[in-house]
Amino acid sequence: MASVGSLTRQFSALEVSQKQNGAGPTHQKKPSQNNVSKLLTKFAAPNPFPTSSSAPSTAIPKSTSTSSLQSKSKQTSRPASPAKPAAQQTIDIGRYDGGFELDNESRGEKVYGQAAEDLALDSSVSRIRPTREWHLTDFDIGRPLGKGKFGRVYMVRTKCEPHYILALKCLYKSEIVQSRVEKQIRREIEIQQNLRHPHVLRLYGYFHDDKRIFLMLEFAGKGELYKQLVKLGCFTEKRSSRYIDQMADALHYLHSKHVIHRDIKPENLLLGINGELKIGDFGWSVHAPGNRRTTLCGTLDYLPPEMVEGRDHSEKVDYWALGVLTYEFICGAPPFEDKSGHNATYKRIAKVDLKIPSKVSPEARDLIIKLLQYEPEKRIPLTDVRRHPWIVKYRSKSSSGSGQTAP
Repeated sequence: MASVGSLTRQFSALEVSQKQNGAGPTHQKKPSQNNVSKLLTKFAAPNPFPTSSSAPSTAIPKSTSTSSLQSKSKQTSRPASPAKPAAQQTIDIGRYDGGFELDNESRGEKVYGQAAEDLALDSSVSRIRPTREWHLTDFDIGRPLGKGKFGRVYMVRTKCEPHYILALKCLYKSEIVQSRVEKQIRREIEIQQNLRHPHVLRLYGYFHDDKRIFLMLEFAGKGELYKQLVKLGCFTEKRSSRYIDQMADALHYLHSKHVIHRDIKPENLLLGINGELKIGDFGWSVHAPGNRRTTLCGTLDYLPPEMVEGRDHSEKVDYWALGVLTYEFICGAPPFEDKSGHNATYKRIAKVDLKIPSKVSPEARDLIIKLLQYEPEKRIPLTDVRRHPWIVKYRSKSSSGSGQTAP
């Protein structure tokens, strides 16, 4: 059985969104990988979890029994090729350590009243793009991918065909209530479920039981970008440029949907199976059409002057964060970080006390300065970021921009 690392690359041809976006990998695949990719491409449904609008027969009422649910899923799945099961048997999702069950015995409590109502989250009854009804028993659970504040994340595979690989994230309701972030979690889910972009981590569906909420997320095959940054110390300008190009593309899309992310940082970025960047974690995001926000949020090193000084802020907080990200990718640390304490960092941000090392190229320096402007209106627009010489210089010739991969 092949390893997860080698087989995630085979998943490159498996597009799970309603629209097939993004360029393919720039490296040449081995012949054996090509064969599997062709099979997966040929027999994979364009949308693994059809909505009632695209396939009404897959919407299942809440009263449906488990047995009828399984029967229904068999009826609605795409007919399989005889060769397909053999190919899928090679996909190793790793060994499950029983974490969900162990946690559930000692962690979390049932919630009641309004909190129970607010956290009864189920994508099968969503007003927009409802999915089929899902349960934990609908998945084969594999290796752990990480732990979060409110639960664990596991690599899973759907039992129904065509056996998609996902990341299943668990959140404990009682811990959400104790932290008083019910609205934030609900908002995060509502925002993310409606986003469709190659550089935004996809939320396919969600369901809950007495104590937990489960989020069915796109599997980012190459893991956390932050770990790569820590391992290498910093990125080359070529790699940094391509990541920033993808970020600008994704942020432009988010802003077109009136979504401000507000917490852009390496820890909230993931890498797809081809090394493409994915924005995840929408915990501080806000849907604000026409509104200016005043909430202080985000991560200190990435806060813009208007937030530090308590002024109103707009989507241009994400422009500033993009400038900080560019600097950190190239230099290995945020530009306004001050070891002497938070107050010193606040002061450096408010004064835009920017010191760019000599190793940074003139083109990258120019973009950083144009993004890290005190006045939000003076920050370079995202469309101009993507046309900037430093971005164009390193853009892959085989890519028009959206969906391109970093080396």
